[in-house]
Amino acid sequence: MAISRNLKNRSKPRSPIILISLSAAAITFLFILYSSSSSLDFSFSSPKALKNLLRDRKQKQSLDKYLYWGDRIDCPGKHCDSCEGLGHQESSLRCALEEALFLQRTFVMPSRMCINPIHNKKGILHQSDNASSEDRWAANSCSMDSLYDLDLISDTVPVILDNSKMWYHVLLTSMKLGNRGVAHVEGVDRVDLKESNVYSNLLLINRTASPLSWFMECKDRNNRSAITLPYSFLPLMAAKTLRDVADQVKGLLGDYDAVHVRRGDKIKTRKDRFGLYRTLHPHLDRDTRPEFILLRIKKWIPPGRTLFIASNERTPGFFSPLSVSYNLAYSSNYSSIIDPVVKNNYQLFIIERLILRGAKTFVKTFKEDETDLSLTDDPKKNTKKWQIPVYSLDDSEGT
Repeated sequence: MAISRNLKNRSKPRSPIILISLSAAAITFLFILYSSSSSLDFSFSSPKALKNLLRDRKQKQSLDKYLYWGDRIDCPGKHCDSCEGLGHQESSLRCALEEALFLQRTFVMPSRMCINPIHNKKGILHQSDNASSEDRWAANSCSMDSLYDLDLISDTVPVILDNSKMWYHVLLTSMKLGNRGVAHVEGVDRVDLKESNVYSNLLLINRTASPLSWFMECKDRNNRSAITLPYSFLPLMAAKTLRDVADQVKGLLGDYDAVHVRRGDKIKTRKDRFGLYRTLHPHLDRDTRPEFILLRIKKWIPPGRTLFIASNERTPGFFSPLSVSYNLAYSSNYSSIIDPVVKNNYQLFIIERLILRGAKTFVKTFKEDETDLSLTDDPKKNTKKWQIPVYSLDDSEGT
């Protein structure tokens, strides 16, 4: 159950109290319907229900208050009718989880994540041309717990899903509390949310009132100390089934190195007014070709090693020239282990990401931290500067 992102009319603001009253009947009906059909058998009146969801709390504070950012990652915002890739959505999700951690609140996580069809060649997503946007979104999505271990996440940031009985209970309770129940906030700093008595004592804080997508809420933070969850947090929170598959593959690989080669979606060009092709990453196409990969990684990975390659390059045999120096391995070599579990490319990428992290030496496409090894020196972030691609190799670059 979600709080509608339309609760706050952007052109004509309405009182949250009126909005809650209007939606109370509908929510009550859906709650009763859900309660009668659900197989979950815990009582809302029991304090053990919440305690079971928030297992093994390292922090002793009471986490009986909630934070809600919407039923879809990056929505509201420009991505409501479309869908970003997994990396972008994880940045947004981590942003929301960080705020919940900062506010010491339980985060109400969307029960599903949308899958961008561009990033999904594993499963064929069927949808009717006459389907509504809601139906199309549902068809192009997967359950959140098929990607992440929610209990594992809750060890750091307590979470409940927005289709759980606990969330219905929170909604109904917030309505009964009136002004003390819920606040629909927009443009309020997280520090103010924590320190102001107006917000700190509320049962539920709803960020859906903001017109910004989730990612934008954290994009321009200048205070790096405010970032409490590292980029590695969600990759390490993979669902147990995906972790088990990755562990099996790593066991079969043995002692191995790995390289992540990102090409397809990053190598794009456009003509300028003079008819010249330009790109945002001028060296990327060159640096991710096999002959240049060999030149780059030879100083880090000795010949004869097993090299696991994860890439979005779709040309068959593209990396075969690397076999002159390395024993090549791909996730497709382990399809008998992976295919029974993986239903979409997001799950496949999460597994590959775990395998990459388990390598003795891991070379990324872009350098993200100072200690990273990378195939290219082009910045990962979009510089918005379109440049002419470079395909020649300067002598100093090959040493």
